Amino acid sequence: MAEFLYQDMFTLGDDYTEYRLLTQEHVISKSFEGLDIVKIDSEGLTLLAEQAFRDISFLLRPSQLKLLANIVNDPESSDNDRYVAVEMLKNAVISAEGVFPMCQDTGTAIITGKKGQQVWTNFSDKESLSRGVFNVYTKNNLRYSQLAPLTMYDEKNTGCNLPAQIELYATQGDEYNFLFIAKGGGSANKTFLYQKTKTVLKPDELINFMKSKMKSLGTSACPPYHLVFVVGGTSAEANLKTVKLASAGYLDSLPYTGNEFGRAFRDYELEAELLGISRKPGIGAQFGGKYFCHDIRVIRLPRHGASCPIGLGVSCSADRNIKAKITKGGIFLERLETDPERYLPKPTWTDHNAVNIDLNKSMDEISGILNGYPVSTRLLLTGKLVVARDIAHAKIKEQIETGQGLPEYLKKYIVYYAGPAKTPEGYPSGSFGPTTSGRMDSYVPLFQEHGGSLIMLAKGNRSGIVTESCKKHGGFYLGCIGGTAARLGKECITDIETIEYPELGMEAIFLITVKDFPAFIITDDKGNDFYENILN
Repeated sequence: MAEFLYQDMFTLGDDYTEYRLLTQEHVISKSFEGLDIVKIDSEGLTLLAEQAFRDISFLLRPSQLKLLANIVNDPESSDNDRYVAVEMLKNAVISAEGVFPMCQDTGTAIITGKKGQQVWTNFSDKESLSRGVFNVYTKNNLRYSQLAPLTMYDEKNTGCNLPAQIELYATQGDEYNFLFIAKGGGSANKTFLYQKTKTVLKPDELINFMKSKMKSLGTSACPPYHLVFVVGGTSAEANLKTVKLASAGYLDSLPYTGNEFGRAFRDYELEAELLGISRKPGIGAQFGGKYFCHDIRVIRLPRHGASCPIGLGVSCSADRNIKAKITKGGIFLERLETDPERYLPKPTWTDHNAVNIDLNKSMDEISGILNGYPVSTRLLLTGKLVVARDIAHAKIKEQIETGQGLPEYLKKYIVYYAGPAKTPEGYPSGSFGPTTSGRMDSYVPLFQEHGGSLIMLAKGNRSGIVTESCKKHGGFYLGCIGGTAARLGKECITDIETIEYPELGMEAIFLITVKDFPAFIITDDKGNDFYENILN
């Protein structure tokens, strides 16, 4: 018969995070019954949350920037790998100025806190943290993405990016430790749970399964990815929570072996094998090459004998995570990189191989030019684009179905799937990167049949219905670099005009003017698709 032994399932090693002191205010240390008690006031938690989400909206970890620089310096990188990495580094430089957030989707605010039992607060911790989230999103050029359900079918944007997802846990000690994550919809949508059985727990079986699921991720969540597999878990939600924490680097210090009491561990050998596998198909950093993933984490958890959940998730190029802690010495935040320019190669990348496309030409003329180039050709777009995404597409479909026809702007202009962040004062645009193209796939055949959406611009791979429709109607899909919203907003977009549905905010339909806007031919009018042989 087993004897009782308590073991924390997640036995993390030492924390080597470099922290900076935010303030020594709002924290008082006292003694109570022989123990040091850390008392925190409400303003301290509000300040911490506000500063944490501001930092991760504009700054990256030094480790993330080093990984991008490694791609540029790797002789095995493809030209497109290097091109994407340099664009992301340029984006980081602009974002670090604190005006343009690194991604237009500034994310759901997620907070995990571990509160030592010797930490005292006499207020609602969640309310104080939520106020910090409210402050940072309303004061800065960030985007509100949270929709409140009014009925099962009707929704309204909350206008402040609340509610936040806040989970607080009681632990031992006199510290309050935090992980703050700003999770965009694109990478969040690439979180999957597979309910498997014991039969998958064989080397060849498991690796083949993981390989197929990696390829199924595609490129719409802005690789290079920090990719995570979690095998096992005492429940489905425990599995996926581990996926989220691991994708933020929070579980990197787990041990590399398990034990008979069920501790979680990382499988370093399997991680290395899967990283090698991820580089063989040639998906690369969005447009072909080696760097589909920066790194891969594989974590093994205990499981119920009748269940074997396997979770998969990613952190994208906007790797927005930051750790924090409150001790008797003050309030501390993980130190992020404020000078990303030092990671840029000298000289920086040029666009000498790109084809310049004048968007002021007619749709037939532009299509004729694109027809002369193969998929994967690099482009620079200059002229006018119409911007429309999910809700706008649904409204346009209703117009067609009620006999009003397709708006002329979808016939006259290339359509860019995107939704901007707020516009900074003195600039024509805020951060304005592409949204996931696949969400609009079902609309393409109908719109193209009516003479619209003949040239589309967005990020990520698309389904076969788009390829077939483009072949049938003479259409093209152009891929944009995901993860470069700050650079696009500051340097490539020169004018924005709202032309329909202004009440929808960032989901409205805009007419924008762009200059040297980078893109690639992904799907052409002959039925060729750049990703077809790579992802299938």
